[in-house]
Parts: sequence; structure tokens; C-alpha cells
Amino acid sequence: NRNLENFLNSVNLLRLAATSRLEKSHREMRGQFFTPSSVATLMAGMFEFELSEISLLDAGSGIGSLLVAVVAELCQRQQRPQRLHITAYEIDFILEQVLDLCDVECDRVGIVLTYEIRPVDFIQDVVEKMHAPSLLEFTHAILNPPYQKINAKSKLRSLLRDLGVEANNLYTGFIAACTQLLKPDAELVAISPRSFCNGPYFRNFRSGFLQTMALQQIHLFDSRQEAFRDDGVLQETVIIHALKRSQKPDRVVINSSTSAEDESILSHALHYNDIVHPNDPEQFIRIVPDAVSLQVVEQMARLTCSLEDIGLRVSTGRVVDFRAKPYLRLQPEDGVPLIYPAHFSDGYVKYPIQTKKHQALVIAEETASLIVPNEHYVLSKRFSSKEEKKRIVAVVYDATQIDTPGVGFENHLNYFHRQGRGLDITLARGLAVYLNSSLVDSFFRLFNGHTQVNATDLRSLKYPTQEQLITLGTQVGAKSRIDEALEVLVALGFPRSQLNERSALTLLAFLELKPSDSWQAAKAPLRGITPIMEFMAQEYGKKYKPNTRETVRRQTVHQFLDAGLIVANPDRSDRPVNSPKTVYQIEESALELLKTYTSPEWDKNIRTYLASIETLKQRYAQERQMARIPIVIEGELKTLSPGGQNILVEKIVNEFAPRFTPRGKLIYVGDTD
Repeated sequence: NRNLENFLNSVNLLRLAATSRLEKSHREMRGQFFTPSSVATLMAGMFEFELSEISLLDAGSGIGSLLVAVVAELCQRQQRPQRLHITAYEIDFILEQVLDLCDVECDRVGIVLTYEIRPVDFIQDVVEKMHAPSLLEFTHAILNPPYQKINAKSKLRSLLRDLGVEANNLYTGFIAACTQLLKPDAELVAISPRSFCNGPYFRNFRSGFLQTMALQQIHLFDSRQEAFRDDGVLQETVIIHALKRSQKPDRVVINSSTSAEDESILSHALHYNDIVHPNDPEQFIRIVPDAVSLQVVEQMARLTCSLEDIGLRVSTGRVVDFRAKPYLRLQPEDGVPLIYPAHFSDGYVKYPIQTKKHQALVIAEETASLIVPNEHYVLSKRFSSKEEKKRIVAVVYDATQIDTPGVGFENHLNYFHRQGRGLDITLARGLAVYLNSSLVDSFFRLFNGHTQVNATDLRSLKYPTQEQLITLGTQVGAKSRIDEALEVLVALGFPRSQLNERSALTLLAFLELKPSDSWQAAKAPLRGITPIMEFMAQEYGKKYKPNTRETVRRQTVHQFLDAGLIVANPDRSDRPVNSPKTVYQIEESALELLKTYTSPEWDKNIRTYLASIETLKQRYAQERQMARIPIVIEGELKTLSPGGQNILVEKIVNEFAPRFTPRGKLIYVGDTD
């Protein structure tokens, strides 16, 4: 409503003024990343808020985004609390103006708001009040904790140990401290990096958190850069909603979206024991966002071999270039090859290449331990770049392609070997195909929220048997069908906003292409929005919430129409644009083009298609224009979209009104188009 809109606009003005006063570098030094309003709104909406009196904690308020979102959420709900008390910790900003505006908005809807601003260090304050009788004082907590590594010998680390928390990053310390201030059955909603869900560094935190809190909801963001895009944060983030109780729910709701603004939210519920295995000593939190991902986990569970079982090992590249600087050379012939990630090309190592990096390592007594025999290996990148297609990127180092006694692998690589020696070439190819597979990539992304792929991560994976890997080495690994559909959309020139999983699945629905079908088998069924979404769920396990139909229509199907990729209502041109019976079909020449994807003719055909598409778009636009209904208003010709009630509207304007209201004035005509 207007009052709420005015409230949010006033708060935004204060936020802009406050943000401009604090340098971004200063915020980054303190680990502060302000919560975008869309993320804050999403977080506030996850609370149940069933109490008549709420005591809310925000342990790092910043500019008050989370508090404003909570107040806006409560003021919009039909069942509102009678009282709301806010305790805000913040040492950098004065929040009184923001909270005063919150007070006015609460007063307008009958909520009594009181607040306290504590301009002190949150962790230190909790430690000092640790034994106070009023320690458990909050029914709710909302939190975007600072992200900052903690030195093992720092005062902060010592304070956290006083709380019984062993944390190497400030964000886990904040969450753990918050849980100690909550009353029984209190609610916590927090956004943080996903890295705490697995790995040895966060074992202590996970154990304490899962013992105290019961997970209720988890929201994932598919993109590593969308949640905090203004601050350039590349950590994969997650929002958790948990209750302070020992009894765990039967199921936990898992939601996922590209960003907080994305209305297409995938949602499903998992058994609690599927997320936190009861007998797992590591207490990993396994977040599986959809039915397909659950199948991935089940498929990986069928693989029982460790690397050791198949006689292989994986190590980090031995050459740290700045330490070996005196022995590095630019020219390949001045030593043994030095392989970097830049040498990865089409599944193999391409050497030498045009690069400013050193490409050779001198053979000397000092470098003997850095060089391995020139034999076949599998190499993988230790760091995946921003939004890289695959988190694990593996290639085969084929020793027959480079005539040299040995080779050096730079420290940004992992290499698979057998007791320090190379692999059989067929085994190496099979292992690379497996590591690059969509199965491994999907599994790795489920449980690894960071950008690194360390040797430890690769050792923890399960592998096929050696015989299966050798068989795999003789086959060509196929890309996932969704990835292929995305590549098609890129080739067709669609903008970045359409290059997402939803658009890829919509294209596959229009072609009726199942995962096992070849592109040559593409068809052209008539599809409405609901059948499109049913196809996504049935064939690809991607079950979107029912209320996202309009998002599919507005943000994908309309763009396909504008591009001439599909046509609307080819079976009946007079169907109104808002008819629930509206159907779409892949355009004829587009169908013929897409049938040639993966064939040798694809490159030539796509060039021809793109050259002619403007003509096609003009033709369809002309046909749509010819089907429109003309009316005359005050001597000026207008047109209405075809079909539906507009047939009657045209009769009223052109025939009824001149005959029965000759001196009347037309003041409004509505058109669903």
C-alpha cells in the first residue's frame, strides 16, 4: 500500500546517505557486506512470527536493511504481534533515524515498537553477559554476519573459545553466539557463505549448531555472484531458517533461485536425515535443491571405490613459481615443460602456447624434486573462475605429444598419478571423462560452496572401478542436455538475462527433447505454459512453484516470441492474448535448424539462420499486425489485439456508439495486449 511504500522510500534515502559516508574498502576490511533489500525481504518472509510479543536480535545491523524488512513484513501480515522489541548491535552506523521510521510504521498498524541500539562489539558483549540470568532474551534473530578470517592467536578467537565456539571465520562465530542468546523454540534466519556446510574447518561449528538448532528451511542461490553483486562477492551464499530446539523436523524445505529477485523458485522437501546423516562424524549439511540432484546423490552412492581402491593418488602441483623463479624460463626449449591451467585445451594439454608466463623449468639439482617423469597424467584446476561452467575441470596430459624426460606441474593444478608415476592412457582418458561429467560436477556443487577444488576434495569423491574407468576411456562423454540447450541459446544471440536453466528447459519443452533423445529427434508440439512446466518436472525433475507460471511466460516465452523462435496460437489466430488456452510452437525454420545441432552442418546453418531471422521476425510481426482489429477514436485509427472480447468492443465503438450515443464521448477502451 501507499503508506508502506512511503516508509520504504524514506528508509532507502537514509540508506543511500549512510552508505555514501563509509568507504567500501573500510567495509571490506571489517568483513561488512550490506544486505540488498530484495535479499532482506526474502529473509524476513521466512519467519513464522506466531507470537504476540517478539524480541528481535540483529547482531550486525549495518544500515538497518534486515530490521526494515522485518518491520515491513510484520506490518503486511494479517496476524500481527502486539509488541516488537528490537536489539540492534552496530558500531559504525547511527540507526536511530531508521528505527524511528520503523516506529512510525508500526504505530500506524497498531504494533508497539521499542528498540535498543548497542554500539559495542557483539562477541565481546555476549562473553561479558554470558553468565547473566537474562542471557536468553530473544524470540527471533535475523543476521547477515561479517565475513572475515580470524587469526588463531587473536583476542577475538579467544573470546569465541570462552563461548565454547571454535571458529576460524567471523561469520560462524556470530551465528554461534546468536544461538546462545535465543530462548527455547526461538527462530533464527541468517544469510552466510555456504562453506560451513562441509569441510574440516567448520566441523566444530556444525556440531554445536546442529545440536542446538533444528533446520526448517534452506534457500540457495544458483549464482555465486547475484546475492551480493554490488560488493563483488563470489562466495556461494545460503539462507538458513532454524528453530532452537533439540527435536528435528521430519522434513526440511529446500528452495533455490538465481537471485532474490528471481520469481522462479524451485522448492521441495527432504527428509532431515538426508540432509544431516545421523551417523556422519563430520556432520556435513548436504543441501540437495531438487529431485534431479537427489538422483545425483543416489547415483554417486552406488560408486564404492576410493582413489586408493583403484590404486591412484592425487597431489597438488609441486612448482610454486615465485619460489622457483631463478629456474623459470620463457622459452620451452630451455628446460622441461612447465604446465599451467592456461595450457588446458579441449580435454588435453596444449603445449607450448602464446603466453606471458614462463613455460619451462631448468633441470638442476635444486629442481629435481619438482619434476615428475614424462608420462600420462590427469590434471585438474585447483580454482574455478567466476561462474565457470564446470567446477571440476580435468584434462589428460598425453606424454606422447611432448618429447621431454620430465615435466613440471604448477601449484594451481592437481595431478592424478600412480605412486608418483603416470597412468595408462586409456585409464587417464576415462578418469578425465568421469571428473568432467555432469554427475561429478552436480555432486561437487551440491556440497562444495567455495571456488577451490583441492586434492582433499578429490580424494573424498567416490569413483568407478578401474575396469569401468577404462571402458569409459573408450567413449566420448556427452554434455548434459540442459547445457546443450544453453549453448544453443547463446548461439542464437539471446541476451544474458535469458541464458538460464529456465530458458533452456523451456526450449527443450518446445522441442519435446528428453534427456536421452538426440537433437535430430526434435518435434514441434503445441505447448501452453502449464504443459511446459509439467514437461520440465516430468522429464528433467525441475519442479517449479505453480505461481512461477507468469515468470516463465513473461521472462522466457515472450522473449522467444520476440526473437521469432516460436509462434503463438498457430492453430487459431483469433484466440485472445490472455486466453488460458493460448499455445505456442517452435517456428518451422528454427526447428529445422535445431535438428542439426551437434552435426557438422550446424555452424553453417546457424549463420544462415541468423542472417535470415530479421526477415522472419518482420514477416511474423506483419502477420500479427494484419490480424489486429481496427477501431476509430475521434477520427484516429487504433488497433486492438485479435479475438476474445475485442470483437465485441469493435462493434460497440464502430457501430453501437455512433447509432445509439451520437453525441457521446468515448473515455476509455481497455485491451489485454
